[in-house]
Amino acid sequence: MNICFRVDSSTQIGTGHVMRCLTLAKELKKYGHSIYFICRLHNGHLCNLISGENFKVIKLNKPLIYKSSSNLSKHASWLGVSPKQDIQETINMVDSSQVQFDWIIIDHYAIDRYWETEIRKYIPRIMVIDDIADREHDCDILLDQNYYQNASMRYTNLVPADCTLLLGPKYTLLRDEFIDLHNLPKYPKEYKSILIFYGGSDPTNETLKAINAIQMIQSATLKIHVVVGPSNPNKALIKRQCEKSNYIFHFNINYIAKLIYEADFAICAGGSITWERYCLGTPALLTAIADNQIPLCENVKTLGIDQYLGVSEVVTENHIKDEILSFLKKNDLFDLSRKSKNFVDVNGKLRVLNTLYTIK
Repeated sequence: MNICFRVDSSTQIGTGHVMRCLTLAKELKKYGHSIYFICRLHNGHLCNLISGENFKVIKLNKPLIYKSSSNLSKHASWLGVSPKQDIQETINMVDSSQVQFDWIIIDHYAIDRYWETEIRKYIPRIMVIDDIADREHDCDILLDQNYYQNASMRYTNLVPADCTLLLGPKYTLLRDEFIDLHNLPKYPKEYKSILIFYGGSDPTNETLKAINAIQMIQSATLKIHVVVGPSNPNKALIKRQCEKSNYIFHFNINYIAKLIYEADFAICAGGSITWERYCLGTPALLTAIADNQIPLCENVKTLGIDQYLGVSEVVTENHIKDEILSFLKKNDLFDLSRKSKNFVDVNGKLRVLNTLYTIK
């Protein structure tokens, strides 16, 4: 099959949407499917990363200043252009590619039923990856891999009656590096290892906040790993701070799974990393750094594995410090690790692929 992904990344959008699409794209490619990406050239785009993974990238023009009208969804401005312009540019690119696509997979909070209905005239089958359930879709499959207590109700009246819903962590799109480490047990160490990672961009600079919190503790038995993504605007400042404190600084790495596995716990944001951590048995102190992460963090808290600190605006360095001290005193970290591993298996990608094959 010929399959294209419509997904963007930017300093505002972050990198998570592209990363989970790449995970699914690689799995599809393993089975002989031809994969293309359609991405707009936002500031902080990942087109070079995608093409570096040997996927064809169809690039949409860099946007000028665009303000969405108030009657559109709250993420509409993430397209960088009006929905009408975006779909027209996409259609033009699909036409000029001379490829007959069988599927389009859309992972974009700014795309809704209007856009999808127009693209269906050119591409017959549509899959949507979403997790905020705030708009209507015209799709054959909808994937939401996050945990919500009311998961089965969230998309009521938002998708067609015959849409196949893939809901919950059993459909998590895990990269092979996580799958490979899933069955390895964790062992006690002489020191506690803490991982700080707030995604590819960290627009509110939670990374530095966490570093400052740990500095208040001043424990020689802690090993601190700080991971910074390619779109982080404060990477130079964070690197200097790590060097002063003898923390281990990692930039734009390809071994995040190894660091998550080795960590006793993480200090991080909500999002896709939640299920990557659970796959490897690593609990966390969570901060919601975007509105769409709040419901996820609140629902995950009910599982009793992670501690949710709140939204970034209200989480202080002292708050993080107190929760770190609380985690360090826990005697049940290994119980939390086993519990999280039991919540996420490694077959999510195959379940999604098998569903794609069933839609005619």
